[in-house]
Amino acid sequence: MLRMKMLCIAIGGLLAIAPQAQAAVTEAEAAALKTTLTPLGGERAGNKDGSIPAWTGGQTKPVAGNKLGDIPTQFLANEKPLLQISAKNAAQYADKLSEGTRLLLAKYPDSFRVDVYPTQRTAAAPQQVYDNAFKNATRCSLKDEKRSLEGCFGGTPFPIPKDGAEVIWNYLMRVEAESIEYRFKNIVGNADGSHTLATRNDIAFQYPFYYKDGAPERWSGEYAMFRFNTLEPPFKAGESLVIRDTIDPANPRQAWQYLVGQRRVRRAPTVAYDTPDFVASGANYFDEVQGFFGAMDRYDWKIVGKKEMYVPYNTNGLIGAKLDDAIAKHHLNPDHVRWELHRVWEVEATVASGKRHAVPKRRFYFDEDSWLLLLMDGYDAEGKLWRTTQVTPFVVPSVPATLIKTATVFNLQAGTMSVIQALNGEDFRVVPRKSENYFTGDAVAAEAVR
Repeated sequence: MLRMKMLCIAIGGLLAIAPQAQAAVTEAEAAALKTTLTPLGGERAGNKDGSIPAWTGGQTKPVAGNKLGDIPTQFLANEKPLLQISAKNAAQYADKLSEGTRLLLAKYPDSFRVDVYPTQRTAAAPQQVYDNAFKNATRCSLKDEKRSLEGCFGGTPFPIPKDGAEVIWNYLMRVEAESIEYRFKNIVGNADGSHTLATRNDIAFQYPFYYKDGAPERWSGEYAMFRFNTLEPPFKAGESLVIRDTIDPANPRQAWQYLVGQRRVRRAPTVAYDTPDFVASGANYFDEVQGFFGAMDRYDWKIVGKKEMYVPYNTNGLIGAKLDDAIAKHHLNPDHVRWELHRVWEVEATVASGKRHAVPKRRFYFDEDSWLLLLMDGYDAEGKLWRTTQVTPFVVPSVPATLIKTATVFNLQAGTMSVIQALNGEDFRVVPRKSENYFTGDAVAAEAVR
């Protein structure tokens, strides 16, 4: 009997110290997703003064006018700004501006400004996504020291987040179409105000987490995969990169690269974290693509809270502009960037014990309605603001969803910028999903041989 008691105590102790899955919310809490919260977890009600309206379902109807593939580029084109924020009046609105935005206003007082338009809560998703988000609220949980999750599929994993890591997973698993194809340019903005084309590329993205015929028990754990081919400049034309991202904490990213000069496909394990992004001539880090791109294990994540902020939103018009008009000398052209007042989740990331990263501290601002990352500030080892990112979301009613691709990263100390995946003058289409074999190093090698 004594041995049995000792065995039970020992087992209990092991369970207490073993990594545990973080519990999902209760059914009573999840019920709010059908009453006071939107299906993805935002507050349905507007704010007190009405400057943020109530959410009424988002933009699901087709939009007339010009399009760039499936992106309506004249969406909200007739609206005028409610106010303009410049260096002269920035102090009046400082509580609703990120530190990075305030610094850009001060750094470029003669050219950078924030044009604030009426808030339009356009975020929407297919009903199947809403249904899955509701199920995820009570079945999805964190595990492996928050570096992975389980029980989730096909919708926002944590629509009622209680942990910073849950918010980041919501972003990594943000609403997407099953499969898309688009063409983009990466532009480097130099300190003297000149611009350089880093690369022009074709890319195909696929999102197994959002397969319409999927389910938690059949999902492999891979949530995103892409393959791109470089078109310009001539000396890089024909280079390819394939990436597959998974929730497996032991191997979160698999990557293969084809270099024309070497005429072979090789594994590319360094295409992650703070490795300089060779697709953008090293002007940004790989995990700054699309705001934040890849594994989250180098940081501890903390929810700071929710607040009202001026953020880029509904920037379809920016995508419709010609590239030379969309980008000013040191920043995006304010004439084409739409800012709105939205409630955002603020999450702080600090480098975890035993880990390293070139940017030891970051602050992220996520839209409550879509879980899209809109702004990010990065700090150096001395705690000084070093980098700031603007992500410019656009509405695609045919999904329906609000999506992001372009991110503009400013190196505030060097006076440079990197416009990553600019869609201007290119194409963007929702397409039928491909065989997953397309997203492999072997497929790239076979095509290169032909």
